[in-house]
Amino acid sequence: MTPTYSTLSLELNDNIAHLQLNRPDRANAMNQAMWQELGEAMAWVDSTPEVRVVVLSGNGKHFCAGIDLGMLNELIDDSINCEGRKREALRSEILGLQRQLTAIANCRKPVLAAIHGACVGGAVDMVTACDMRYCTEDSTFSIKEIDIGIVADVGTLQRLPRLIGDGLMRELAYTGRNFDGQEATSMGLSNQCFVDKEALIKHVLGIAATIAAKSPLSIRGSKDVILYSREHSVEDGLYYVATWNAGMMISEDIKTALKAQKKGETPVFKD
Repeated sequence: MTPTYSTLSLELNDNIAHLQLNRPDRANAMNQAMWQELGEAMAWVDSTPEVRVVVLSGNGKHFCAGIDLGMLNELIDDSINCEGRKREALRSEILGLQRQLTAIANCRKPVLAAIHGACVGGAVDMVTACDMRYCTEDSTFSIKEIDIGIVADVGTLQRLPRLIGDGLMRELAYTGRNFDGQEATSMGLSNQCFVDKEALIKHVLGIAATIAAKSPLSIRGSKDVILYSREHSVEDGLYYVATWNAGMMISEDIKTALKAQKKGETPVFKD
């Protein structure tokens, strides 16, 4: 049975978990509850064998308007009298928010972001933690933190340069300028751009269905090796994947795949 949340909606069909940000009246702005529930939802999809891939989208007119500005005041605990301890507590809060989005990056299942409308501030942090991103032409992206006098601190400055390069990331972070779906796709942030949300969701669910039909063990292994290799040398990555395949390759999945190939059939894998 899929869990229920106050700020998210979650459906599981054909091994695809469709997770929607669900505060449409607030353009899916990320309040304290949503941050917490995102981490909980990612833990659930990671540990649920029936889930093979995740699609992350937004309900309503926008993907996500970023952090709920009302939440910023909640981050500082004024009941703490010592300034040093107050700042220590704030640092702990920021690290906690980082962990909620890092849960997306570390999820063993691929996470595909389907972006329409606004994707600003904390939403950019969120989608850079996903495996792939797709968007609509009228999407509006912005590293908005600079315009409210803060430094983006939950993933954009660390993950975005790996996707679009350092120089362009600095331009976007320093200026806070808007850019649309077509530019996001041309710079490599988005894999593909679509005319509207309907076409976007249809395509992303199709990609998700293709992934869900593959060997779940091999998909999880591929993501694990990709994440490891990103932070290590080529030599280290090759050594790691050799160890992975030595331990995991001789599985029921490879037998299923080879048997189906011989018969000209589509393999059906166990969760």
